[in-house]
Amino acid sequence: MNSDSDLQIAGDILEVQHLLQPAREHPATVAEFVGLARSLAADRAQWAPHVEYDATTRWYHRLRTGPGYEVWLLSWVPGQGSGLHDHGPSSGVLTVLEGELTERTERGVRKLGGGATRVFAPGYIHEVVNDSLEPAVSLHVYYPGLTEMPMLPQTSSGGTPRPVTTQCAPPAPAAPVGLAPAAP
Repeated sequence: MNSDSDLQIAGDILEVQHLLQPAREHPATVAEFVGLARSLAADRAQWAPHVEYDATTRWYHRLRTGPGYEVWLLSWVPGQGSGLHDHGPSSGVLTVLEGELTERTERGVRKLGGGATRVFAPGYIHEVVNDSLEPAVSLHVYYPGLTEMPMLPQTSSGGTPRPVTTQCAPPAPAAPVGLAPAAP
């Protein structure tokens, strides 16, 4: 066999088990966290039974935890919003499961419909609001787990907002359905 390359693989590489990486039990890369969010979003039975709506405040439920990450389920009735904030040292993945949410950043406004996913790094400042006439549900993966959520004042003068840090409660076991732990 003629080849322009001097590298050739002899035999079946899959039979050399010591060269293969073991499958991870938990996500560790941004792509794997996005994959986790997408797989949970696709499996309605994992999240739909937990959804509740609260007309007075955003409702949230810690859906899952793992080494170095948390998964939260949030519901939003029309008009509810997060306020302008970042996620401290945490990165995250936000996926809209049902309805439509609006994300506002210094770069503009983005409508997020069902299935939309946003990935963000520490220090990413945004506000998420349900501007629609229907309720919405979203899934949030934070890595490392959310320990603080600095709230920022709204500025109309275009000045740079200064963070007002809100400490989140230390990670706790997932709450029973209907009971919500500290807000994400």
